[in-house]
Amino acid sequence: MTRVRFISADGATVREVEAAPGERLLDVAQAEGQPLEGTCEGQMACSTCHVIVDAADFAKLPPASEPEEDMLDLAAGATRHSRLACQIYLSEALDALTVRIPPEVRNMQGR
Repeated sequence: MTRVRFISADGATVREVEAAPGERLLDVAQAEGQPLEGTCEGQMACSTCHVIVDAADFAKLPPASEPEEDMLDLAAGATRHSRLACQIYLSEALDALTVRIPPEVRNMQGR
């Protein structure tokens, strides 16, 4: 199992969960009630699943693809450690991955 730590936009709430290697971070976040919509279902036609990855964990991720970089350019509150949760597949190398939900999260479902 891979542990994932979600930090709320205000930094006050931390939720740590376990997920199976190979699962997408977006799917884990949604199953745990995190406010990430992912309206394009992983097709990179939106940026509603944008997260900010802890700096120490960011280097463990493979580089973002050009289409992902293009989508991140549209994400509100993007930083140099931003990634799309639909493009992060969990693995043992990412155990204890920490991500922050951006304060500018846009969730069309109102969660």
